[in-house]
Amino acid sequence: MTGEPNTRLSDLFGLAGWSKGELARRVNRQAAAMGHPQLATDTSRVRRWIDKGESPRDPVPRVLAALFTERLGRVVTIEDLGFVRQRDRRRDVGTTDNPDGLPWEPERTAAVLTEFTGMDLMLNRRGLVGAGVALTAGSVLTSAMHDWLHTDPALAADAPRRPDSLPHAEPAGFDRYEAAPVGSQEIEALEHSVEIFRAWDAARGGGLQRKAVVGQLNEVGGMLAFRHPDHLQRRLWGVAADLAVLAGWMSHDVGLEPVAQKYFLIAAHAAKEGGDRPRAGEALSRAARQMVHLGRPGDALDLMKMARAGSGDRVLPRTQAMLYTIEAWAQAAMGHGQAMRRTLGKAEELFVSDKDDTPMPGWMATFRSEDMYGMQALSFRTLAEHEPSAAKPAQSYAQKALALRNDGRQRSKIFDHLSMASASFIAGDPEQAERYAREALASMGSNSSHRTWDRLDEMYRLSGPYAGQTAIAELRAEIDQARPKKTGRRPRPGGPAPA
Repeated sequence: MTGEPNTRLSDLFGLAGWSKGELARRVNRQAAAMGHPQLATDTSRVRRWIDKGESPRDPVPRVLAALFTERLGRVVTIEDLGFVRQRDRRRDVGTTDNPDGLPWEPERTAAVLTEFTGMDLMLNRRGLVGAGVALTAGSVLTSAMHDWLHTDPALAADAPRRPDSLPHAEPAGFDRYEAAPVGSQEIEALEHSVEIFRAWDAARGGGLQRKAVVGQLNEVGGMLAFRHPDHLQRRLWGVAADLAVLAGWMSHDVGLEPVAQKYFLIAAHAAKEGGDRPRAGEALSRAARQMVHLGRPGDALDLMKMARAGSGDRVLPRTQAMLYTIEAWAQAAMGHGQAMRRTLGKAEELFVSDKDDTPMPGWMATFRSEDMYGMQALSFRTLAEHEPSAAKPAQSYAQKALALRNDGRQRSKIFDHLSMASASFIAGDPEQAERYAREALASMGSNSSHRTWDRLDEMYRLSGPYAGQTAIAELRAEIDQARPKKTGRRPRPGGPAPA
């Protein structure tokens, strides 16, 4: 007991709208349903949790997490409630400046993974999943994870786990698949499923397969509760990292932003547990892309510094190039044109220096020439909001990207069309802008990505000065008619919408 109010629990309690007595009764009922009929909570105990900072014993934190998750329609974890897990009691975690208790101890990763995915599945099943309320600033994440990425012995030794870690992982208690040890054939099938999910996401957007990815990740969490030979355990952590990145990217794609950020953190930890530092850095770079999309490029730069530094010295030139393009995009969103151009120059040099003589990890296999051009187009199109002359190179790079888009990744093609249309409006070429906007609009109905509509909204804004022209007026009317009525989009704090 701290003697101080638990402000995090108090805030969630206020949002839930329960009385203390009602919460006590719900805790007892939920605990019984979870196999703990002996639990007897009363109003005075709830008051001590909220007003005095008392931390209840297991299973109460897990019971409360399940109750608030269902009530609020978003995933609420033990850390969100202001509690720490039993094995973290002596560590300084869960503070206001570090709400997720970073860095995580190794034995926590599988437990957090299964708990979070289990409650995410519960919300999906009941139609309650929502966007949540808050993101952690990039500066908080980078400061909390810096020492962890640089000094952790598991990464230095390229080892999957410490021998005594797994037996202490907490059971999640929610929607966890029956755990069982697996062999190389099962892991190979899981790795193949990642490729299928990745291709589907790129083609159709994250909304249609997100639940399947989360379910697969939950099952992998159960597998990780068993100790496998090191080479299999490392591969399992790799699958977990890949699925967590996909779950995060799909969540981001449909506007579930705090949920997405949590998955990116889980992915970074899973990659770390498998000794794959470049994968951990790439997971953090996804969180950086998310930050730029939400109008927080400063936070994105904080994350990118950590992502590049944390990737280690085994990162391939093409991966380094990809990381630099994200940094350049954040610089463009801040109007830092010279810095953006220098960073893109580094990215281009690294990209062309890659000789393809080293096997490319699956998560980098799709960053090809068209993706490099697409990110260059996006960066210049973003900068064009600050420097209109940047619209011309944005158009050039978008055309190069589109000329190479022939692999079924429809969402990326939509983004390139919208980059081209937006840059054309800025460059004063509404006729060309209309043509590319219609190309994008024709494909968006079969894609579940909310981000494509965010980008279309930005292009729509740029078309405003030409609304008096008949063709543009008709285009704007068609967009108004086609725009989804409820997409969960949020107001943007400023700057263009990203890809």
